[in-house]
Amino acid sequence: MLTSTPPVPPSSTSRRDFLKLSAGLTAGLATLDLSRGAHAGGTDRIRVGLIGCGNRGTGAAIDALDADPGAHLVAMADVFADRIAASHDRIKAHCPDRTTVAPDHRFVGVDAYRQVIAASDVVLVACASRFHPQYLRAAVDAGKHVFVEKPHGIDPVGVRATQAACDLARTKGLSVVSGLHNRFDLGVRETVQRIHDGAIGDVVAMEVNFLRPPYGVVERQPGWSEVEFQFRNWYHFSWLSGDDVTQSLVHSLDKASWVMHEEPPMKAHGLGGRSASFGPAYGDMFDHHSVVYEYAQGTRLYAFCRTQKACFGGISDHVFGTKGRASLLNYLIRGEQNWDFSGKPPNPYKREQREFFAGIREGKPLNSGDYMANSTMVAVLGQIVCYTGKQLGWKKAIAADFAFPPDGEIGFDLDPPVKPGGDGQYPLAVPGKTTLIAGT
Repeated sequence: MLTSTPPVPPSSTSRRDFLKLSAGLTAGLATLDLSRGAHAGGTDRIRVGLIGCGNRGTGAAIDALDADPGAHLVAMADVFADRIAASHDRIKAHCPDRTTVAPDHRFVGVDAYRQVIAASDVVLVACASRFHPQYLRAAVDAGKHVFVEKPHGIDPVGVRATQAACDLARTKGLSVVSGLHNRFDLGVRETVQRIHDGAIGDVVAMEVNFLRPPYGVVERQPGWSEVEFQFRNWYHFSWLSGDDVTQSLVHSLDKASWVMHEEPPMKAHGLGGRSASFGPAYGDMFDHHSVVYEYAQGTRLYAFCRTQKACFGGISDHVFGTKGRASLLNYLIRGEQNWDFSGKPPNPYKREQREFFAGIREGKPLNSGDYMANSTMVAVLGQIVCYTGKQLGWKKAIAADFAFPPDGEIGFDLDPPVKPGGDGQYPLAVPGKTTLIAGT
């Protein structure tokens, strides 16, 4: 868990301003009324609201309805009405009786999250990654249980905001469950537990890979503003997604952090750039990253991600120890003790929702805060060192006030922080020249 996290202000406050608040305010959390939970355990109907109606949000809503027979989808929000309509149709086709989103509960706009939170007992957050900490905090402030997709911040400011929101949720008796779904994969759970029990000896190195084609792109249409174009392609703009170390590789880094008992690395260095994915819709993202993390006892983590077409691909996590090795997603250990997971574990996306709703029903709220902010910060550290080309220590990174611009509230009247040049291409970070944290 991250430590010494300052409290976060209401969601309408500047992302930077919360750094100025007194840490002493945290003590006031102990006086909150814990009886204001969003759902009384044992009652039948749980109102579910969805913020972010893309593929991941739609899938999370379907899994939530499958997880609990009393769950009803009652509200949806997205910045685009057409995305709400498409998502609603998919969810309705899967679960017609419990998809009861009235037309006046399909909220459109950057601030539509507020109406969904007000209408729901459980909030599913699966929108552009930039907004995850803000919407998480708003839901916790309102006394709602929250499932929130990864990453849990795209910069140090956002990560600290997530940690503070998780701490507050724990004090209020609310569930916060992370979309880092590998924590709910029973095969990975047992493999990691066996590593912790000494099956491969001391961990000396790890190699993780998240190699995939690019996220889908949406070509610019007549009449679109620059902001709409960027929101339509938010995966490809760093101020909305954080780029691919935080967006994709975070899953692999989370598993590595789990193996390391949540110990953060001491420092990291990395390299990255763009060599294959060109065109305006690809925004300002790198299409390949490599990061080396160094831990206090000498363990090294070698982490790679790529979003390029027609290349070798795959997701893998290999752990090397003094007595053997483990492959996390293959559920196997080889060495002095050979072991393979028996059977086929349940779908982790569905299991995370089952455990989430079971905790609410039983009055035993789950809180992923012990790892979700930490794992995200490992990813943020990696993204920063790839952009800057510099080595950076953990302590300096987590304390930094770096936040992707712009500051404050965001609307469709925004002058976006990144704009295309005369050739339609967007400027990229330049390792060795780009500076994100003062003094590095």
